Amino acid sequence: MRGTPVARSWVVWMRNGVIAVDWGDGVFVDILSNQFFEASQAEVSHRAPDADLDWLRSIGRVEDYDVNNVYFIQLPEPRRL
Repeated sequence: MRGTPVARSWVVWMRNGVIAVDWGDGVFVDILSNQFFEASQAEVSHRAPDADLDWLRSIGRVEDYDVNNVYFIQLPEPRRL
């Protein structure tokens, strides 16, 4: 598969509607804007289901996904805030 692999369990919807990658230690990246932000695990609503990943693929943010990984087309390098 092409793209940057990210463990599927790290792709989440926040309670405020942002879909993000959880980089751990309270650091997330907004998948649509590529902006990093801090949040607590209490602010995570749910893990992204297939339908959400299909939508991200249709808008060109995800190359593909499987049971273990999501393959992102463009994702910034993880960093600490």
